[in-house]
Amino acid sequence: MSVIDAHVHLYPPEMNRDPARWAVEHGEPHWAVMCARTRRTTGLPVQAFPSADELLRGMDAAGVDRAVLLGWYWENHDTCVLQNRFYAECVRAHPDRLSAFATVHAAAGEDALAEVRRAREAGLIGLGELSPHSQHIAVDNPHWQAVLALAGDLRMPVNLHVTDPLVGKYPGRVETPLRDFLAMAKVFPQVRFILAHWGGQFWRGAGPLPDNVWVDTAASPLLYGAGAGIWREGLVACGADRILWGTDYPLDLYPRDPENETLTGFLLEARERLEGDDADDVLGGNAARLFG
Repeated sequence: MSVIDAHVHLYPPEMNRDPARWAVEHGEPHWAVMCARTRRTTGLPVQAFPSADELLRGMDAAGVDRAVLLGWYWENHDTCVLQNRFYAECVRAHPDRLSAFATVHAAAGEDALAEVRRAREAGLIGLGELSPHSQHIAVDNPHWQAVLALAGDLRMPVNLHVTDPLVGKYPGRVETPLRDFLAMAKVFPQVRFILAHWGGQFWRGAGPLPDNVWVDTAASPLLYGAGAGIWREGLVACGADRILWGTDYPLDLYPRDPENETLTGFLLEARERLEGDDADDVLGGNAARLFG
């Protein structure tokens, strides 16, 4: 079974050159806090800003066959367009290794819907990572609901950022009430939702997963540590067929262990927690089936 990382981020070269300055110049303060910050304890960046070629080399070293590139919950429509065009180029250049989701700001209205259609025509296969809570748009806003309806019509899965209500504060944290995701899944049963970061331990606050909802494991070591606890709970609550292995690359998942690289380290951790068919499903089978 191929190993698929279902939660990877890359950014265009113009963002990578000076992330903090770019964020200021383009009105993306939340991204600057989340991605361009440094750790208070060490002064080191919370993540790197690699190129697509550097990602591919990291995948080769770790034994990852395919990566699914996710966008960001940008605060401006023009930034979404820039990200989507960059991802379309990445997929065209490396169709055997990379797939990509599109990003969108629903408040752009018809422009947002047109951008979803353009992205689909360019070969992008889903929407996300989106966060209406971070993009300052209510989940019952007609523009947001129009985006979800279109995603359902185009059969594009939607990856949503979820903040665990039980995990402590960190810079850039935005509350994402679990009831909102339950409502979205109920109103849009035709949409296949992926709740990032173990769905914020969705099962503790909102009951069992609806039939049209999956979770991914992005940033798990940072949020829940490297122990087996979150894996045991997630497998019981969700079932191995509803979990997608994802890293949140290029986020540094092991800041206290500089030698432990994100892709290699987290794949090893996952293999230690999973057995047999569960490993095949979580590490690639579920993503292959869900994304076609």
